[in-house]
Amino acid sequence: MYEIRLNKFLSESGVCSRREADRLIEDGRVTVDGQPASVGQKVADGARILVDGKIVLKASRPVLLAVYKPRGIVCTTARSDPDNIIDYLKYPMRIFPVGRLDKQSEGLLLMTNQGSLVNKILRAGNAHEKEYIVRTDRPVREEFLEKMREGVPILDTVTLPCEAEQLTAFKFRIVLHQGLNRQIRRMCEALGREVRWLKRVRIMNITLGNMKPGDVREIRGEELAELMRLLEGSTDRPYAETLQEDPAYDDEA
Repeated sequence: MYEIRLNKFLSESGVCSRREADRLIEDGRVTVDGQPASVGQKVADGARILVDGKIVLKASRPVLLAVYKPRGIVCTTARSDPDNIIDYLKYPMRIFPVGRLDKQSEGLLLMTNQGSLVNKILRAGNAHEKEYIVRTDRPVREEFLEKMREGVPILDTVTLPCEAEQLTAFKFRIVLHQGLNRQIRRMCEALGREVRWLKRVRIMNITLGNMKPGDVREIRGEELAELMRLLEGSTDRPYAETLQEDPAYDDEA
């Protein structure tokens, strides 16, 4: 959870300097979530902060999270779904998924409060890489992998060329540059196989690493800088427009 010192929060919100903020706090003129504040206190995003009875508003800082979505959690912001990702994470800021993984899939999911970032990562024409590990109900053969690499007819189209390699007798790795609705599952079905387990392990340069189901970490520093470099030149035309052009595009695996 992101926290910031209260005096810094008040300073960045334009209320006063940090030193003056400490004086306001000492004088009992600042409350946090209805309680008197204390000097040196830290506050989380979403905290209700009042100075002299007036609420202090501050735009949320940009946030990008890497989440290990467990199986059974739904990538939706609709609170009507009891398995929605928002209630599962209980993050103290308003965030939303960058694309989706279907309910029975697990692995890396990005969450953010930046709409333009969502568009740049997801828009089909930007062709950014997403890597998955897949286990099927039948042995993985080279003939199967070659067909996956070349493209498979699904959803009234043919999938774009991709990378695919065998890992074990029943497991393979695949790297996609597009995100058709339930693409990997549909590709496997078209080639006579059923997906028994699917995990996304990478989106561009962001990897799952040693994260476990339910883990959350913030993308910062060099990792964030590299992501921004990779996104240079990517259009941020709204992702919704992509869906209108091609309803099959849905970034589900």
